[in-house]
Amino acid sequence: MFALSGERDATRNFGEQFAARAEKRLAEIKAAEDEYVRLARLSVETFVKTKTPAAMPQNLPQEMLDKQAGAFVSLKKDGRLRGCIGTFLPTTANIANEILRNGIAACSQDPRFSPVMPAELNSLVYSVDILDKPEKIASPSELDPKIYGVIVSNGQRRGLLLPDLAGVDTVEEQISIARQKGGIGQNEPIHLQRFRVVRHK
Repeated sequence: MFALSGERDATRNFGEQFAARAEKRLAEIKAAEDEYVRLARLSVETFVKTKTPAAMPQNLPQEMLDKQAGAFVSLKKDGRLRGCIGTFLPTTANIANEILRNGIAACSQDPRFSPVMPAELNSLVYSVDILDKPEKIASPSELDPKIYGVIVSNGQRRGLLLPDLAGVDTVEEQISIARQKGGIGQNEPIHLQRFRVVRHK
């Protein structure tokens, strides 16, 4: 059966409406980003487009220039992780440099994913976690996966998991995943550390 002349294709209309809603939602997310997330976005978009690091912007908050901390940059696309790389202790002169460096790593060096392509940039949603200094703990009873991230270690092997992640609801799950990330067997002895984060979206 043929559509009448001038009749709008319903399927095409649905697709256009879906795309428009997605574009509006991403625009709202971008508009709400703070300086930490905007810096991560600048780092990723500059590197993906030019293969060179972004220059340090002017007029960043002084705390980003004066303080040192570990930082994780996370990228999501369509609600799914697209890259996440970070440092649990500072490796650069300040938080701003930590974000710039880890933004590049998150979009190009996460071994779980292929490098981000320019066509994906408008679909990415960012978050930046600024880590407090980790502290040693004696047992899993001192953990809470909604409040604390965890670092498990055995010799030179180390696995880290950020706090308050979707699908990680128990301490046992948190430690198990961190073990996997560090290549540490489930029955091997481990040392535990915990840390808090300030999450920027």
